[in-house]
Amino acid sequence: MNLLLISNSTNAGEEYLKYPIEQIGKFLQGVKEIVFVPYAAVTFSYAAYEAKVQARFNEIGIKVRSVHRAKDPRKMIREAEAICVGGGNTFALTKKMQEQGLMKAILRKIKEGTPYVGWSAGSNVSCPTICTTNDMPIVEPESFKAIGAIKFQINPHYLDANPEGHAGETREQRILEYIEANPRRWVVGLREGCMLHLHDGKMELIGPRPMRIFKKGVEIFEVKAGDDLSFLL
Repeated sequence: MNLLLISNSTNAGEEYLKYPIEQIGKFLQGVKEIVFVPYAAVTFSYAAYEAKVQARFNEIGIKVRSVHRAKDPRKMIREAEAICVGGGNTFALTKKMQEQGLMKAILRKIKEGTPYVGWSAGSNVSCPTICTTNDMPIVEPESFKAIGAIKFQINPHYLDANPEGHAGETREQRILEYIEANPRRWVVGLREGCMLHLHDGKMELIGPRPMRIFKKGVEIFEVKAGDDLSFLL
């Protein structure tokens, strides 16, 4: 499999997809056209999302084609040179992907070696489930099951601190609840500005911040770029 799983599309104060585009370009070297899944968009149209991604992908010379334009989205996935799933609301994304049968279609393509790029919600749906998303369940999907390209769960946009004056649970506390209910599952807190690259059975963390690791019965620890991540595979 060949996956690039990105925590967030945009760093504070930067333009959309500006920080990861160089890495995306390297990852997609030789690709001319990518099939885009825009279904995480809620407050703007799929066409607008496609255009927004295309504007950035112009810099790496790749044509973006959105599945929302296809009469047969699964066929479009089957014929894809590469696949990209954008961020937004994970529940909206999951519901539409399940309705169109895209989860299984994408998994088959990923297993064949087709490159997959996802950020935020697009990283969430690469996991076994979407249970470690940060999003509100604004719609109800068939289930929480996702693509299952990886064996662990990602929590994108991972934050350490609670905002001043906020008495609610921290991100860490929420993940501790998840691993209590799901003791066999590893969860990674992927901080902003970071991404995971899985290729040829090996995985590496790319980015300036360490990644936080959770599993029931294991003391919370962190890994940094260059560390061995084989325990997650």
